[in-house]
Amino acid sequence: MTPRLILGSSSTYRQELLGRLRIPFEVMIPAIDELPLPGEAAEVTALRLAKEKALAISRKASGAIIIGCDQVATLDGQQIGKPGTHERALAQLQQMRGRRVIFHTALCVLDSRESRSEPVVQLENIQTFVTFRDLPDAELNAYLRIEQPYDCAGSAKNEGLGIAIIDKIESTDPTALTGLPLIALTSMLRQAGVPFFKS
Repeated sequence: MTPRLILGSSSTYRQELLGRLRIPFEVMIPAIDELPLPGEAAEVTALRLAKEKALAISRKASGAIIIGCDQVATLDGQQIGKPGTHERALAQLQQMRGRRVIFHTALCVLDSRESRSEPVVQLENIQTFVTFRDLPDAELNAYLRIEQPYDCAGSAKNEGLGIAIIDKIESTDPTALTGLPLIALTSMLRQAGVPFFKS
């Protein structure tokens, strides 16, 4: 029997990716503070928030396997958050053009099924290295007005038109940049006893 599986995310892109695994799942949206702590490294921020999202869902829905995810982008060691506005998004893209940006995509699988005395937590961070094209302001402005990726770390959605401003993507997990690293996730779900193929 397939256990109850919950994706703790409002992202339609993550929902689409999880749907590829053809396992029934529910969606719940965690309500947590996503701001980094002072002096916190990007990888630590991403891992902490992925776990906090899964824990927040587990308090409302026990007896399930819960997937929490978070993504933090960095350039020159500084975190690049969600821009929120066109002006901040343009400033981000201007800063990143012609540069290599590291995206930390953290994944948490929390198993809170009743048969366990306490939740079992699996955590992993997958790094993706993205080199942006050196494009003029006019093209960056036009891209932002079309796609409006203001809720996206780094102001570019590789699953959409953002792919046109990217020169190269380097990753061991091809769906990590979109927000849900499926290679890592399937390994974690197997560890939790989730079946993928039934004869």
